[in-house]
Amino acid sequence: MFLGTSLTIILALVQAVQIPLGALPEDSLRLNAVPFWHFVHVLGGATFGILGPIQFGRVLVHKYGRLHRVLGRVFVAAGVMLSLSSLSLLWHFPNAYSVAVTSGRFLFGVALGLALAIAMHAIRKRDFARHRSWMIRAYAIGMGATAVSLVFFPIYVITGKPPSGLVFDIVFLVSWTACVAFAECLVRRN
Repeated sequence: MFLGTSLTIILALVQAVQIPLGALPEDSLRLNAVPFWHFVHVLGGATFGILGPIQFGRVLVHKYGRLHRVLGRVFVAAGVMLSLSSLSLLWHFPNAYSVAVTSGRFLFGVALGLALAIAMHAIRKRDFARHRSWMIRAYAIGMGATAVSLVFFPIYVITGKPPSGLVFDIVFLVSWTACVAFAECLVRRN
């Protein structure tokens, strides 16, 4: 999963450079209509993706608690950016995908914001276990698109085109849900 996340983050950072240059690939040209929200989405997602694995390391928490708290605030800000930009992009492009995928994206965008809020509330109450559980859930929700791309990319390489129609809907929703379910298994195991 880390390799997939790394590849997705690298592609996101490439897009972060392409946005101000107006050099987006053909399949992303519609996003030129909302460059601010697209940039916020890419920057928030990349930051969230990079900081997540760092934040979950026990060494950082126990040995470098202050750094964990500072990076945690950046992580939460990036997650909020990701959540809000996701919802904004849905608002600007309501018919870009099927009703099922649009509904799923809306649900995951709202769920990310809620998971971060619950995690922050837990840490203010010094409930460390609950905080960690909700941060794991938030990370899984926020990085769910990575799971989607890990399935879409091989399909694209094999067939020469991305999935479409019902196949797209099923792969999209099942991949994202599987990522969240995996995180829930981790939470419940601990």
